[in-house]
Amino acid sequence: HDREDLICYSYDATNRKSLPDIVAFPSSTTEVSKILSLANNEKIPVIPRGAGSGMTGASVPVQGGIVLSFEKMNRIIKIDEENLVGVVEPGVVTGDFHREVEAKGLFYPPDPASMAFSTLGGNVATCAGGLSAVKYGVTKDYVLGLEVVLPSGETISTGVETVKRVVGYDLTKLMVGSEGTLGVITKIILRLIPKPEARKTLLAAFPRMEDAAGSVSEIFKTKILPAAIEFMDRACILCIADFAGLSLPADAEALLLIEDDGPIEVVERHGKTMAEICMAKGASGVTVARDEKEAEDLWRARRAISPSLRKINPHKINEDIAVPRSKLPELVHAVREVAGRYRVKNANFGHAGDGNLHFNILYNADDPDESGRAHRAAEEIFKMAVELGGTISGEHGIGLTKKPFIGMELGDLGISVMKRIKKAFDPNGIMNPGKILP
Repeated sequence: HDREDLICYSYDATNRKSLPDIVAFPSSTTEVSKILSLANNEKIPVIPRGAGSGMTGASVPVQGGIVLSFEKMNRIIKIDEENLVGVVEPGVVTGDFHREVEAKGLFYPPDPASMAFSTLGGNVATCAGGLSAVKYGVTKDYVLGLEVVLPSGETISTGVETVKRVVGYDLTKLMVGSEGTLGVITKIILRLIPKPEARKTLLAAFPRMEDAAGSVSEIFKTKILPAAIEFMDRACILCIADFAGLSLPADAEALLLIEDDGPIEVVERHGKTMAEICMAKGASGVTVARDEKEAEDLWRARRAISPSLRKINPHKINEDIAVPRSKLPELVHAVREVAGRYRVKNANFGHAGDGNLHFNILYNADDPDESGRAHRAAEEIFKMAVELGGTISGEHGIGLTKKPFIGMELGDLGISVMKRIKKAFDPNGIMNPGKILP
């Protein structure tokens, strides 16, 4: 409760700040239950927190109250190799879980760019996506069940350790992505799959963004489903080239980072085909990673894009809209047009395989005029995403930053239904108040 400690739990990756009244570090479900029971009786806000790496302000305690930090609930309870199931506490770091699972020849596909420090509890609360979503799906596709403490202090179990279950309403899926507004997750049952035998990673440089987009379409036309297809525009290229010491063509306006996994002979064949497609579509060069280290160096550079963009400008709006894959080139052009019209710097990267664009508007927060233009540009881009049949959030969630825009996608009735669900679970409104719903 010392001010110096409270500051450490007052913000997330959006850099929005609001001090909690106190931070609690439960080490068991029983302790979480007692805290929630007390908070509910006294009508004190409770804000669950993983690593504070979220991009929407979902863990910022905007009304003060109790931050529940899950640093002490970080056990991998079991990895069941026979039934392909993992059971964990919410404070387990995603990357640590990946390593433990893969050491046993298994695979947990969701891989958000923040996996080196984000926690599985936070991933579940926001339904995190990742680089491999195009082939393997997102967090909700791997959550079999949860243990959840309700605002009353009561504990429920949703789901079981089986792939099939059809018993009543699917409370597991309801909790995934609810951002701590309905209850507190204290245990997670995750589905695992066998680890792919091999992987092949390619980096293709293009003088024109249109040619990069055309390569993505052509790859899918050949019926190849890569594990990941990431794209970066020139602003991002300059950042990662400096960060990773990469030698890239001077005329590169777009990069595609492509990875396939599976049986060795299939991966080799697909890698050759994808490289040929990129060159035929106008790539100025294709680099193939020679080993695991080179492949990991490329992915490390990709994961560094978001933080490295702050070198261009310390303040940025980083959003994660998504549209049908075929509409992504149209969306990228529209984002550039809007940024130019509002006279703000812009950088784009994202998951080309699933139409998920991370657009970044870089601006000076100390300049009210530029800040206003930046936020108006972002709102216009959200509207365009919805008009193209997409969404205002592919994987970051809603939290604080997108709450004003949720009506664009849900409409009044959709919001009303969600408010009724919230009221049924949390009648006193103590769970992460001020998030998601306007």
